[in-house]
Amino acid sequence: MITPDFDYTKEQHRAIAFIDMKSFYASVECVERGLDPLTTSLCVMSHADNSAGLILASSPIFKQVFGKSNVGRSRDLPFYVTTRKFNYQNYYKTVTRDWLNRAPEPTPSQVAFIESWAKRTIMTPPRMSAYIDKNMEIQHIIQNFAAVDDICWYSIDEGFVDLTESLNYFYPDKNLKPAQKLDTISHDIQTAIYQQTGLYATVGMSIGNPLLAKLALDNAAKHTKNMRALWTYETIADTIWKIPDMTDFLGISKRTAKRLRRIGVNSIYELAHTHPAVLKKEFGVLGVQLFCHANGIDESNVSEKYEAKIKSIGNSQTLPRDYTTQGEIELVISELAEQVAIRTRRAKKKTQVVSLYVGYGYSEGKPSIHAQMSVEPTNSTQKLTRAVLSLFREKYESGTVRRIGVSYGQLCEADFELISLFEDPKSIRKQETVQDVIDMIREKYGFLSVQKANSLASGSRVIARSKLVGGHSAGGVDGLT
Repeated sequence: MITPDFDYTKEQHRAIAFIDMKSFYASVECVERGLDPLTTSLCVMSHADNSAGLILASSPIFKQVFGKSNVGRSRDLPFYVTTRKFNYQNYYKTVTRDWLNRAPEPTPSQVAFIESWAKRTIMTPPRMSAYIDKNMEIQHIIQNFAAVDDICWYSIDEGFVDLTESLNYFYPDKNLKPAQKLDTISHDIQTAIYQQTGLYATVGMSIGNPLLAKLALDNAAKHTKNMRALWTYETIADTIWKIPDMTDFLGISKRTAKRLRRIGVNSIYELAHTHPAVLKKEFGVLGVQLFCHANGIDESNVSEKYEAKIKSIGNSQTLPRDYTTQGEIELVISELAEQVAIRTRRAKKKTQVVSLYVGYGYSEGKPSIHAQMSVEPTNSTQKLTRAVLSLFREKYESGTVRRIGVSYGQLCEADFELISLFEDPKSIRKQETVQDVIDMIREKYGFLSVQKANSLASGSRVIARSKLVGGHSAGGVDGLT
C-alpha cells in the first residue's frame, strides 16, 4: 500500500454536470398519459403479450414493488402478465425485497398486495420515435444554459454538460462560490426540463472533472431528495474512497472486481492506495487508469468528443416467436447477413472474420451457438451470406431458435483487395455493380424499395424490422397497452 500524493491544484477545475433522465422511457409514457412518473407503476416491454417479452424500462414504483430492474423478461415477474394474478413460482425466484420480510411462504396479504399493484400496472410497448423526439427537446432546453460544444449527450437519456463558462454569465454575484453557482444552475436546468416536459432529471455535479460528476450521480444524486449531488477533489476521501461496492465504480465490472480481489484489492480505498506498478502488471494501461480514477483524476474534456474506432459491425434480434424450421431460421440469418453487409459497405470497410450467434428458445435448455470463420476481405452480400449460412449448417442440429446475431470483424479498408485465381474478375465486377446500384436505390427510396420475393414469406423479418427504430417499435403497435 502507498499514500497517493496528487497536487489537485494542477488538475482541471471545470464546472461539470452529468444529467440523467430518471426512468426515461417509462417516464415519457407516464407523462403522455397525464400520470406522475414517480407514483405510477408502468413497464415498457416488448411483446408484452407473451412470456418472452423483454422489460426495457420501468418506473421507480414498478421496480420497488416487483423487485425488478430494467432488464428482464415478463416470465420472471411475480404475476402473470395476461391475467395479473400472483405467480407463485416466479415469486420465489425474483422477489426478495425487505418489505416482504423475506418470508418463505407468501401470506395472503402479500399475494393481494402484488395482485393489487399488478392490476394498476400499465404495460406498454416501446415507442422509440417518441423517446428520440423527447431527447431532442431536452437537449434544446439544455442549450439555453450552455453552448452546443459544451454538451456531450452520449446516450438517449444522459450526458455531460460543461457549465464553466455559464456560471458567471447567469450568476455574476462574486460572493457566490463556484459550487453554489453550479448547484443553482443545475436546479434551474432540472426545473426547466420538468416544466416543459414533465420529466425528472437527476444531476451529478463536480467542480473538477467529468469522472467526479458521473460518480456523484451514480452513488449520491440518485439517493437525495433534490436529486442532485456535488463531489469535488476535496471530498474524495469521504466520497470515492467510501463507495461500498467496487462494481459501483465507473469502469469496474464483476470480472474486473474479481481480478482486483485476486491481487488483494478489496475496496476503492485500497485501489487508490495500491502501487500503480502492481495494477499495471495485472491490467496493463487500464490498471494505471483505475489508480488515477480511484484518486479522482480524469483528464477527459467534455468539449473534446471521442470517436471510437470501429472494431466490428453487427446486428442481432430477438424473434417474435420460436422458429422451429431450419428454412425459416436460415431466412432470418440471410436477412441479417445482408443488413450487416450493407452497413459494412456504408462504413467503407471489408471484413475478414464472420461471426454467428444463435440462441435457443427458453424451453430448449441448450447452450447457444457461437461460431466464426475467416474469409478473404469482402463486403459482398452474396459471399457473406454464404459464409454465415455455412457456419449455421455446420453447428445447428435441431431445436427452436429465439435469438440470432451476425457480426463482421477484423475490418480493413474497402479498397483493399486480394486477387483470386479461381474467380472470374468480370463476374465479380458485374456482381459488385449490381450490388452498388441496389444500395443506391435503397439509399434514395428506402430499404424496402428493392427486396427479394422471400421477404413476403411468413418467417421473414425484413418488412417488420424496417419499421423499427433502435430495434424497437417506432409507434408502439405491439404488445399490451
